[in-house]
Amino acid sequence: MSQIVVCPLSRIGETAVRHKSREMVTLIAKEQSFHRPAVISAERHLTLQMNDITFKGTDKLIAPDDLHVQQLIDFAHGWDQSAPLLIHCWMGVSRSPAAALIVALAVRPEQDDAALAARLRIVSPYATPNSRIIEIGDRLLGRGGALIAAIKSIGRGADTDGNVPFVLPLYEQVAQE
Repeated sequence: MSQIVVCPLSRIGETAVRHKSREMVTLIAKEQSFHRPAVISAERHLTLQMNDITFKGTDKLIAPDDLHVQQLIDFAHGWDQSAPLLIHCWMGVSRSPAAALIVALAVRPEQDDAALAARLRIVSPYATPNSRIIEIGDRLLGRGGALIAAIKSIGRGADTDGNVPFVLPLYEQVAQE
């Protein structure tokens, strides 16, 4: 079954190995460093440098923008879905869940936004997708506000320390880590 695995930066190595991921998306601030797990192909690793903010960036903070989200969509279209796609950010709560939703809709555009958001909430009671990434993704994917409305309908996730990886299936069956 095709699925997206979301985790915090601190768990990318073990999560990549456990789920046999070969491709990864990193959403992380420019100044943060990390090592790509050896099981992830360098050619199939997308790094998007951005801060977890929902307003226009400053000299020190980089806001998610159209280019970031378009690169994510393009990367998703190249995912062969034979192994889970690993998506991570610092805590696995805001940027990476937003990216996971956009990837899911990029590769399966026929699915219902509300059902996808409901699946997210089931597999992660903590996810609070970054609203700026969601808004840009909604527009670039031509969702007509459906993704924005779906995310608003599930509300803010519960508080967490960010150490809670989860699996978002692309199909209706729900799988948890």
